Amino acid sequence: MFLELYRVHIFVMKFFKEAVTPPYEGKEILKQCYQVGYKSLALISLTGFITGIVFTKQSRPSLAEFGATSWLPSLVGIALLRTLAPLLTSLISAGKVGSSIGAELASMKVTEQIDAMEVSATNPFSYLVVTRVLATTITIPILTFYTAFVALLGAYLNVAMAESTSFFAFVQAFLESITFLDITASTIKAIIFGFTIGIVGCYQGYNASKGTEGVGRSANSAVVVGMFLVFVEEVIATQITFLFRT
Repeated sequence: MFLELYRVHIFVMKFFKEAVTPPYEGKEILKQCYQVGYKSLALISLTGFITGIVFTKQSRPSLAEFGATSWLPSLVGIALLRTLAPLLTSLISAGKVGSSIGAELASMKVTEQIDAMEVSATNPFSYLVVTRVLATTITIPILTFYTAFVALLGAYLNVAMAESTSFFAFVQAFLESITFLDITASTIKAIIFGFTIGIVGCYQGYNASKGTEGVGRSANSAVVVGMFLVFVEEVIATQITFLFRT
């Protein structure tokens, strides 16, 4: 276990070193950002929209018992921005993008394509790892706010069907419950989640064992470890944010 933690530490430190060392792979970073966003967009849109509808529908009866259904937009806004949007986006990305990165790099590793890049005087770590980790770190915060927007539309649809609330009034109540700390905390969490998903997927794929079994094992480990770390980071981030609120 300690040897594995040491290897992870070396891998992460090498990433930070290569990330600030020229030459910079700008075109590849943009390409990977497109791949990360494109591969997750449809699933995130569907999941976010359904989450907004279901969360609103499930919350209404509890608020109705206290005659506080008018607080529903505020409740949706707080839940989405503080927890649901970054967590949902990260979990979907861990399953969709993390497994893709792990399998792609693992297949390149077992077929010795990475070794061939080293022989040809190309820095495979900078081209393969740094670009993908930066792409997930940049793209997942953007997808997080997109998820919140789509979930907001789903929540409004449910509220409008039940109470005929105008969209302007819903959005106004939604925004009144949001603070600068909520937006900042969600952004920071999304950046950390994105970095974690990228670094885990790249580490598992880049250090895959020989043979075709290593590809499947790397893809599976990228998803499982990535999701586990996202949950751990969510708990830690929630505790830290709570300290700032108090």
